[in-house]
Amino acid sequence: MKALLLYPRFPKTFWSYDEFMKIAGLKAFIPPLGILTVAALLPSDWEIRFCDRNVNPETDADWQWCDIVILSAMLAQKEDFLAQIQKAVQLGKKVAVGGPYPTSIPEAALNAGANYLILDEGEITVPLFLEAIAQNQQQGIFRADEKPDVTQTPIPRFDLLKRDEYLMMAIQYSRGCPFQCEFCDIINLYGRKPRTKEPSQTLAELQTLYDLGWRGSILVVDDNFIGNTRNVKRLLQQLIPWMQERRYPFTFLTEASVNLAEDSELLKLMAEAGFYGVFLGIETPDQDSLEVTRKFQNTRHSLIEACRTINQAGLLIYAGFIIGFDGERTGAGERIQTFVEQSSIPQPMLGVLQALPNTALWQRLKQEERLLEGFGGVEVGDQNSLMNFVPTRPMVEVAREYVEAIWTMYEPKNYLRRCLQQCLNITPNPQLQQTMYFPPSKGLRLLIQLLWRQGWQRREIRLQFWQQLWIIIRTKPKFINMYLGLCAAGEHFWEYRILARERITEQLGFDPLTTSNAVEQELVTV
Repeated sequence: MKALLLYPRFPKTFWSYDEFMKIAGLKAFIPPLGILTVAALLPSDWEIRFCDRNVNPETDADWQWCDIVILSAMLAQKEDFLAQIQKAVQLGKKVAVGGPYPTSIPEAALNAGANYLILDEGEITVPLFLEAIAQNQQQGIFRADEKPDVTQTPIPRFDLLKRDEYLMMAIQYSRGCPFQCEFCDIINLYGRKPRTKEPSQTLAELQTLYDLGWRGSILVVDDNFIGNTRNVKRLLQQLIPWMQERRYPFTFLTEASVNLAEDSELLKLMAEAGFYGVFLGIETPDQDSLEVTRKFQNTRHSLIEACRTINQAGLLIYAGFIIGFDGERTGAGERIQTFVEQSSIPQPMLGVLQALPNTALWQRLKQEERLLEGFGGVEVGDQNSLMNFVPTRPMVEVAREYVEAIWTMYEPKNYLRRCLQQCLNITPNPQLQQTMYFPPSKGLRLLIQLLWRQGWQRREIRLQFWQQLWIIIRTKPKFINMYLGLCAAGEHFWEYRILARERITEQLGFDPLTTSNAVEQELVTV
């Protein structure tokens, strides 16, 4: 069997870092770990070609060569995902699909013409698919009633990647999250009982990347890296000597819940193992909204103090925020901006609340008859979209606060100021010679482009750029890579804020930043 594995294109999103990738000479942020794991589950006698369409699009020869096309996608990739299914059908190829998007909304893939739906987690459903192929079945939907034992998960096929086209590599240690946030689909997809690999498995994956020549940053793509604190400490205790023996060839970034700040031992182990940053789901500084959405783990202690504790442990903070919760008071966008300034989080990811399929929020709103599927052209999962449900305060008000917050937080001077302050807040990690790796050839190109763009072309920040760069060189030289990387990412976010504003303006029919309240009400009424 000749299988062409395709990973669809992403549109421009918060995480696409488009302009940053251009100036760094890179193509994508991280590789698609899911479909690489599927590749490892396929029979050894299958011939495989893999193309990440964000990095190396397939050719006509690839389409002619293959017997079957296998696709995996997230919600954000739906447009290209469906287009590739349709192309495969037109060319007379069998199509198998999987991943979070078809698992949540299988009808879309079926309607596009997919033959095989390999849903839920592949360790269970890929063998069912292979059995159907062996029996010459022409179609099938394969689902799993239970969660697989991830200690049996094979090492992803990292050898299929054009590794030098990515900013980071990726590994996964655990699946699932113990919390019950109402808006989150992770517990629907992967369960509330975190399942972890054995430390030896993770070290074997790292050794594979090491042997392939990778030296740089690695994103641990867990939904909550610290979901099982006992097991993650076991991993870190074995990872530390492994890293020390190899003189720290990698640095790590991951996602965790805010209660990480409550465990000083865990913070210490993460720093010693080479973690330089963590993405936190802060969501909102409003305690009543956190309680409404059942994010109780964020209500136990001061969120500002938690950020300070994590910085002092040596970790850079990225964070996610949401606007539009039920019962939310006017001014939520301004309160998020204030929190971001107080914590100096450089890259706050702000989104308007969406009810994702099958979440507790989706089920509640469906029961309350408040879902608005298709409202204003909005589809579930789109970034920069208005809510797909009737909110408890005017949607126009939420939209305006969202755009105002994005526009202000990513104003170039504000952004650069937070980049500097965040680096100054972090206690240096003595284990790491540098906090964020860039290959020498890419790093030199990035530096030249950055000095030209922000040190000369952008007159509004030219002086600020040089002043802050001198402060970092003089006071925290170990942070120079991290600081320059954050500055360079600003090139993406300064374009992204314009795109976010345009997308909301298109949905509303007017620009919320320039239209008066009275005119807004008139337009909404019409």
